[in-house]
Amino acid sequence: MELETIIGLELHVQLNTKSKMFCSCSNDSDDIKPNTNICPVCMGHPGTLPVTNQQAVDHSLLSALALKCEINEHSKFDRKNYFYPDLPKGYQISQLDQPVGENGRLIITVGEKRKRIGITRLHIEEDAAKLVHPTGENYSLVDYNRAGTPLAEIVSEPDMRTPEEARVFLTELKLLMQYLNISDADMEKGHLRCDANISMRPKSDKEHYTKTEIKNMNSFRGVERALAFEIERQSKLWQAGNPPKEQTTRRWLDDKGVTTEERLKEEEHDYRYFPEPDLAPLHFTEDYISEIKQNLPELPDEKRKRFHLQLGITYSQAVTLCSSQAIADFFEGTVTELKAWVKSQEGKSKLDDKTQKKLVQMTVNWITTELFKLLKEIQLDPKDLKINPENMAELIKMVYSDEINSSVAQQVLKIMFDKGSDPSQVVDEKNLKQMSDSSEVEVIVDKIVKENEEAVTSFKAGKGKALQFLVGQVMKETKGKVNPKVAAEILTNKMK
Repeated sequence: MELETIIGLELHVQLNTKSKMFCSCSNDSDDIKPNTNICPVCMGHPGTLPVTNQQAVDHSLLSALALKCEINEHSKFDRKNYFYPDLPKGYQISQLDQPVGENGRLIITVGEKRKRIGITRLHIEEDAAKLVHPTGENYSLVDYNRAGTPLAEIVSEPDMRTPEEARVFLTELKLLMQYLNISDADMEKGHLRCDANISMRPKSDKEHYTKTEIKNMNSFRGVERALAFEIERQSKLWQAGNPPKEQTTRRWLDDKGVTTEERLKEEEHDYRYFPEPDLAPLHFTEDYISEIKQNLPELPDEKRKRFHLQLGITYSQAVTLCSSQAIADFFEGTVTELKAWVKSQEGKSKLDDKTQKKLVQMTVNWITTELFKLLKEIQLDPKDLKINPENMAELIKMVYSDEINSSVAQQVLKIMFDKGSDPSQVVDEKNLKQMSDSSEVEVIVDKIVKENEEAVTSFKAGKGKALQFLVGQVMKETKGKVNPKVAAEILTNKMK
């Protein structure tokens, strides 16, 4: 039997507001002492009243608009009742039938294929506390610092068919939230959490069968692995004629690479929802929605297309550059500086559109190879980069104009990366400017030819590697200050 996989995701995005969802406690609970960032409101003490955080509402509206959702004119809060140690009030303030937005979509690209993933709804709710399970102990602890943190819950349609599509969807959603500047969306810190719903069906069937919910996945790779395991597990059940009949919740054990059953999945009526009596309903006017919409930045998919079409780089290069908003802005700033330089040279030298395209491609290469390598070495967040676009453009201009060669430019870039230095200043201080006097280069070439007779003989015998060796010796002698092409040309002429 050929089976098809049906995957839908439920995502909780922690909003980066100043205070919690319904009280004035700080919304930053990372790296602080447990149970210190709390108050009677977020702890659910009798007689306390919640107050809606407008910034959280605005962030949720903005994300719903970015996901092309239909915004509900009237929206309200509801109580979701269940009893668990991490829920201080014994209920969670959420939204049931009148969420902020519905019927949206997110476009993902898997390989060369673009796919539309439907967004069922986006609603606001408060977070629960954090359970801590000490290793080797038979008890759990509760840290209530996170209780009351504002969340945007985003529920996708079951439109994904592979674990890879689910991972790409998560990656794209994280990027979208970061571009909107409403969440860090860091899975490792719990700022983005994902529950996956997965079921199987015969390939030709259009019905939806009993789904399984997977929890406790804290990385994109973990989501992909958990779904792959569950596909294998459920496929065996289908092939044995015993497909899942009850909706269950399973826990992903990342260290073992398996899911284990926790409980039967609750139904909506189990939560005994009813309208939150202590909070006024929300009403969004057209003017208010228009005002929020004006805050929409250029989104990742739009930026990729523009980079590809306007700057002439490949789409895959645009994807790489836009994987971080800080890098995308840095790249565009560098290109803008280089274009301004080209324009300033009009009438002075032969710089044209072809030159601009070459400079753009050089910028892509230097950022995605050398700069990315330096960022990866010390795990630096691109937004903390010390180099500014003006200095990066100057470095690329110096390479293009043969003031320095690529080898020297790499040394200069490393110093710029560490100290934020100006490239021309580094070149002057380190005496790294490329040697332009051919007679001076010839003197050094004569010395290298005289000292390496065996390599010269090999070159004359037609062995190309000998020339590479001799060029390397020239570069070593000049500390990289000679253009390798020039060195190769003079060497060839001398040995002939």
